[in-house]
Amino acid sequence: MRIAASFIAIAAVLVAMPAAAQDVPSSEAPPTGDTPPPVATEVPAGAATTARQVYTPADFARYAPKNAYDMVNQLPGFAIRDNENLRGLGQATGNVLFNGERPSNKGDDMYTQLTRIPAGNVERIEIVDGATLDIPGLSGQVANIVYRAASFSGQFSWKPEFRAHYTDPLFTRGDVSIRGRSGDLEYEAALNNDESARSGAGGPTIIYDGAGNVIEQRKDIWNTHYDTPKLSGRVTWDPAGDTVANFGGHYQRKYDRYYEDGVRTGPGQPDRVRTVYENADSWNYELGGDFQFRAGPGKLKLIGLRRFSHEPYLQEIVTTPEGGIATGDRFAQTGDLGETIARGEYQWKMFGGDWQLSGEAAFNTLDNVASIAVLDPSGAFVDVPFPGGTGGVSEDRYEGLLSFGRKLTNKLSFQIIAGAEHSTITQTGINGLTRTFFRPKGSLSLAWTPTADFDVSLKIRRRVLQLSFYDFLARAFLNDGNQNESNNDLRPQQDWSYEAEINKKFGAWGSTKINLIYRDVEDRVDVVPVPGGGEAVGNIAKAKAGAIDWTSTINMDPAGIKGMKFETRVLFQKSSLRDPFTLEKRQWSGFTDTVIELGTRYDIPGSDIALGASANYSHNQPNYRRNQIDRTWEGPWFAAAYVEHKNVAGLTVRAQIANALNARSRRDRTVYTGVRGQSDIAFVEERDRLIGPVFAFSVRGKF
Repeated sequence: MRIAASFIAIAAVLVAMPAAAQDVPSSEAPPTGDTPPPVATEVPAGAATTARQVYTPADFARYAPKNAYDMVNQLPGFAIRDNENLRGLGQATGNVLFNGERPSNKGDDMYTQLTRIPAGNVERIEIVDGATLDIPGLSGQVANIVYRAASFSGQFSWKPEFRAHYTDPLFTRGDVSIRGRSGDLEYEAALNNDESARSGAGGPTIIYDGAGNVIEQRKDIWNTHYDTPKLSGRVTWDPAGDTVANFGGHYQRKYDRYYEDGVRTGPGQPDRVRTVYENADSWNYELGGDFQFRAGPGKLKLIGLRRFSHEPYLQEIVTTPEGGIATGDRFAQTGDLGETIARGEYQWKMFGGDWQLSGEAAFNTLDNVASIAVLDPSGAFVDVPFPGGTGGVSEDRYEGLLSFGRKLTNKLSFQIIAGAEHSTITQTGINGLTRTFFRPKGSLSLAWTPTADFDVSLKIRRRVLQLSFYDFLARAFLNDGNQNESNNDLRPQQDWSYEAEINKKFGAWGSTKINLIYRDVEDRVDVVPVPGGGEAVGNIAKAKAGAIDWTSTINMDPAGIKGMKFETRVLFQKSSLRDPFTLEKRQWSGFTDTVIELGTRYDIPGSDIALGASANYSHNQPNYRRNQIDRTWEGPWFAAAYVEHKNVAGLTVRAQIANALNARSRRDRTVYTGVRGQSDIAFVEERDRLIGPVFAFSVRGKF
C-alpha cells in the first residue's frame, strides 16, 4: 500500500499547488478553469467553399493543451478514427487531415502524429464533412489541423505507471519530439515509447469434467515487459505555389516478453510446476515520401513507401511434476514481412467538381521459418517435423480508381469512386499455389447540411480487407493445445458497407452523434475445418454485421456548473454467420457486441486544476474452434479517476488511479472430445485472476 499512499500524497500536492506555480502573472493569464468550453465559429457554405466549423487555439484555453492531440481530444462530439486496415495506401479512411492532406505513411497512428504538433503551431482546426472535400474516400465529420511550424519548438512527456500486484514498475513510457522551420523547409524528429507497458494478473483456475466434478486446480501468475522505442523523422519542402514534398521514416525496436508461473494440483495426480516463456522481440522500419506539383490543368502527386519487419517468436512451456521428469514443448518461428508501394494521384476540376485518377502498385511478401520441438528426458529440446509452418507468401496488386465529387446545392454534396484491383497471390512451401483475382471497388457518399447545427452523411462502399500472411501457414498455440493447419486457399475478406453519420449540435450545451453501420460480408476470415479433421484460418462464404454507435458531449456551463462536462458513448453491435463446423447460426468469433463509456471532467473555476473520472464496460462474444468455445475478457467495469494541474512551472502534471472497481481477468472455456455440439465435454475451464489497481503519473511540457 506504500504505492497507493504515494499516489494520494502526489494528488494532494497537486490540489494544494499555490497560484505561485503560474509562470506568468494571473492578470495576464487567468486560471484555465474560468475560460469557456470550445464553441465553433460556423462558416456557411459559399459558391466555392463548403460549410465548416472553425476552432481557434483560444477555444481550448480551458485545457491548456500541449499539442494538437490535446486539442482534438477536446472537440465536442468528435472521436478520432484511425485509418482502416485495408490494402496498400488506397483511398483515405481516417477522419483527420494535416493542412488539408492525408498522411502518406502507415507506420504512425493518428495519435502519434497529432502529439508531434505543438499546440503553439496550430492556427485552427476545421470540422467539415469529408464528402465535400477533394480527397476521395472521406465521409462524415473530418478534422483538418491547420498548422505551421515555428522556427524551433520541442515537447516531451514522461508517464510512469505502478501496479499493486504481479508487475514491475514502468519507468520507460514517454516521448520527446522537436519541430522547426527554416525558410521553405519544415522538419520534425521524435523518439517515442508511448506504447510501452507492464501488465500482469494472478489467481485460480478450476477445471471440471463433463459431469461438473473438479479434476484440477491451478494457481497462475503472469506478467509482461513490453517496450517499443521508435526513432522517426520527417522533412517537408513547401515553397510558394502548388509544389509540396515530404520525406520521412522511422526505425523501431520492440521488446516483448511474457512470463507465467503456475502450480497445478488434482486428485490422483502429482503436484506440477508449469512455466511459460514467450519472446517476441522484433524490429521494423519504414521509409516513404510524396511529391506534389502542378501538371497541366491539375496537380499530380507521386507517393512511394517501403516497410519491412523482422519478427522472431518463441514460446516454451515446461511442466515439472513433483519428484518426476520435466516435459515440455517449444514453438518458434521467424517471419520477414515486406511491403513496397508506388502510388500516383492526379487531381483536376471539371464539370463544376473535383476529379481524381489514382493508380497504385503494391507488393507484399512474407518469408517464414517455423519449428516445433519437444523436451526429451535429458532436458534438451528435440525438433519434430512441422513442414506446414515454413514457407513464403507474396502478393502483387494493382489498383486503379476514378473519383468525382461536387456540390449539388449549398447544402448537398456527393462523391463517387469507381475502379478495380487485380492481384496475384503466390504461396511457396508445402502445396504451393498461385491464384489471380479481379475485384471491383468503389463508393458513393452524400453529405447533407440542412442547418448549421445539423448534418447527415451517407456512404455505400465496396471494401477489400488486408490479409495476415501468417494465416496461410501452420501455427501452434501450445498454451491451449491448439494448432492451425496451413491453408493455401485463404482469400481476403470483402464486404458491401453501408454507413450513416448523424450530427446534432446544441450550441454551448455540446453535441451528439449517431453512427449506423451495416456490412454484408463475403469470405469472412475465421477458423474453418480442413480435410483430415484439422482446422485452419479460412473463409466463410457469407456473414453480416450491424452497429449503432452513439456518442455525446454535454457541457454544464449553461446550467451554471462552470467548468464541468460529461462524455458518453454507447455501442451496440450484432453479427451473424453460419458456423462452419456445426452449420448453426452464431455471432462472429471474438466480436465485441456492447461498449458503454462514461466520462466527466471538471476544470475548477479560479484555478488551473482539473478533476476527472471515467468508467467503461465491454462485452465480447466467445472465440470458436473445432472442439472448443472460449471466452476471455477483463471487467466487467473498468473505472479511473485523476487530478491534473495544468501549470506547474509550465508543466502539466497528472496523477491517476485506474481499475478502481477491481475489474478482473476471466476466462470460460469448454473443450469437447471432438467437434463441439456433436461430442461429449472433455473439460470446462473457469479462470478468475486479480489485476488490482493501477497508479499512473504523467508530466508533459515543452521547450
